Amino acid sequence: MVESDDRLDVAIVLVNDGYASTAVGPIEVFAAAGTMWNEMCGTDPEPQFRVTTASIDGEPVKSAYGLHIAPDRAIADLGPVDLVMVSASGPVPAEWMAQHAAIPSWLRERYQSGTRVAGVCSGVAFLAEAGLLDGRPATTHWGVAEGFRQRYPQVDWQTDLLITEDAGLYCGGGVNAASDLSLHLVERLCGRTVAIECSKALLLDMPRPDQSGYALLPLARPHDDAKIRQAEDRLSRHFDRDVPVEELAELSGMSRRNFVRRFKEATGHKPGVYLQMIRVTAARRMLEDGAPSIEQVGLSVGYEDAAFFRRIFKRYSGITPSAYRDRFRLRGGVAPEPGC
Repeated sequence: MVESDDRLDVAIVLVNDGYASTAVGPIEVFAAAGTMWNEMCGTDPEPQFRVTTASIDGEPVKSAYGLHIAPDRAIADLGPVDLVMVSASGPVPAEWMAQHAAIPSWLRERYQSGTRVAGVCSGVAFLAEAGLLDGRPATTHWGVAEGFRQRYPQVDWQTDLLITEDAGLYCGGGVNAASDLSLHLVERLCGRTVAIECSKALLLDMPRPDQSGYALLPLARPHDDAKIRQAEDRLSRHFDRDVPVEELAELSGMSRRNFVRRFKEATGHKPGVYLQMIRVTAARRMLEDGAPSIEQVGLSVGYEDAAFFRRIFKRYSGITPSAYRDRFRLRGGVAPEPGC
């Protein structure tokens, strides 16, 4: 249970010429976490976040369609926060980065002090401008992707993904991804139960980190080994088949022995274990969606032997696939369920 004084502090940075929903949506998701569902169930609210808004100078900002939003304070007046999220600005960074020049350096300082930093849609450009995304995977709205690739060539742009996460840096794709990213952050910071309840209360779908549009959650500790990152990406994209260590070693330009050593040093896991963890992560999402066949889930993530899949799943989840599905399956509607 999270007491009021233990709430996490979130700062939403407002920018001009952007989309108001990329600021208002996250505010509502974070404010609803631990409160709205509880109220529907007749229990005491347990707010998980304290939300503050800020602009560069503390003055109101004007959205792309003329809506004025007044922030709580200027970014310089913000105290310590756990998470900073930057809302979307216009589509061409060359035209508006100058008027927001104070934001990138401020984000860099915040991140270096241990603050998580997130960007939504074109707001991801502020993270890239700060150099925080160099060598890291990131996503943004597909409509600005090509311009971003040219302006920020050191970033590993993966714009087929809706959400990316790397070492406390979070990126969301299009405008409506603001809510997806916010729910993802609720899950990461408060646990899946709070996120599911928040999604039900707000009638939002939970984000799905699978190959059809979401990045798989990082399974490794943060590291700076670019070659191993490349191997991790290969495993994440092809987890439904057996990926030989030799294939990964060749991709990384190393001998098999050297690759296995560096992979374990960087991630904390051997490649085979890492692949199993990715598969179990994907299987969990399918079961949360209510997949009726445990055997089909196993096949979908790369296990032809259903009994072996059950053993592997229990090893990393602590319970069987069927028990996990019964406990965590998402159910439609917002009416309070028995026992909520």
